Amino acid sequence: MEKHNLHNDFPEWNEKIHSLKVSDNHFRKLFDQYHEINNTIYNIETGAEVVTDEILNDYRLKRVYLKDQLYELLKKD
Repeated sequence: MEKHNLHNDFPEWNEKIHSLKVSDNHFRKLFDQYHEINNTIYNIETGAEVVTDEILNDYRLKRVYLKDQLYELLKKD
């Protein structure tokens, strides 16, 4: 299983991701939430945690929502 790390998904924005994590509290909060839920999903998919399919799908939807928000912030000038 692969983790959906933002640095891997958006390698062209590695520097901007780092800069925003340090300078923008809102971005940092979303970033932290994204990585927390991403780690939870990874643990479920690798068998370290057991949940229902419905709960896993909810986590995946939350991850997509957070990633979309982060992407919008990264696109801004």
